[in-house]
Amino acid sequence: MNATTKTQPVAGVPNVKIIINKVGMDRPRAWLAAGVEDFRRASAISLAYGLFWVGLSIAITAGAFTLGYWYWLLPMIAGFMFVGPLVAVGSYGISRALEQGRAPTLGDAFGSWKPHAGQLAMMGVMMMIFFLAWIRLATLLFALFFGFEVPSPATLYTALLTTPEGLGMLAVGTVAGGVLAFGAFAISAVAIPTLMDQDLTFMEGIEASVRCVARNFRPMLLWAAILTGCVLVGVMTFYIGLALILPVLGHASWHAYEELVRFEPVEQLKS
Repeated sequence: MNATTKTQPVAGVPNVKIIINKVGMDRPRAWLAAGVEDFRRASAISLAYGLFWVGLSIAITAGAFTLGYWYWLLPMIAGFMFVGPLVAVGSYGISRALEQGRAPTLGDAFGSWKPHAGQLAMMGVMMMIFFLAWIRLATLLFALFFGFEVPSPATLYTALLTTPEGLGMLAVGTVAGGVLAFGAFAISAVAIPTLMDQDLTFMEGIEASVRCVARNFRPMLLWAAILTGCVLVGVMTFYIGLALILPVLGHASWHAYEELVRFEPVEQLKS
């Protein structure tokens, strides 16, 4: 297995080399299988974590309709890809507990971010920038193709699929959103589990993630497609499927991180 390395100072421990492994095209499916196995081993905690996010998604959707902001739902749902890595933090904690030979608890699911809260919060800011950029872009595209007057829900969603303006907006939005989404994926694919596992700054986590994607472009492109497809399936089930899909993808992403990134003390490598 080939690897690239880079020396980094880590607070409180000797200098380490961040080693980026090169993997094959078969690994994304193996990560997904490992995620399913983690879900099977900790099904109660994992399902509870997934149901929490399903409940929150349903509440946001209901609130948007109640307050008359239903037209924000489509870009917000599409923008889930920008915040998904943060949502998966609890699943990383569950997988880590399983690897340590412990029975995962709700504390592992909902409190695993606390030891590195500051750097994870900075990572959250980065992801939110991508999300807000997408919302702004979606707003501009809507104004460009439909003007500033918001039609009724039935009229709008019918127009999206049956009119040149709607199909044009979907095409342009898909391409532009895809570029933004892949940028967000590139900086976060392994950054968040890295920050949970090591005393690194968020910029070092981003750098490791970008190097992973650059070193393994085709496997990571496949992995991004798998993540996107699974989330779309979950959304199409009116969020219910996300109760299973979100924790499985989170567990799988943890295993992807462990296979892609390795840390070794410089002193150990020199001995």
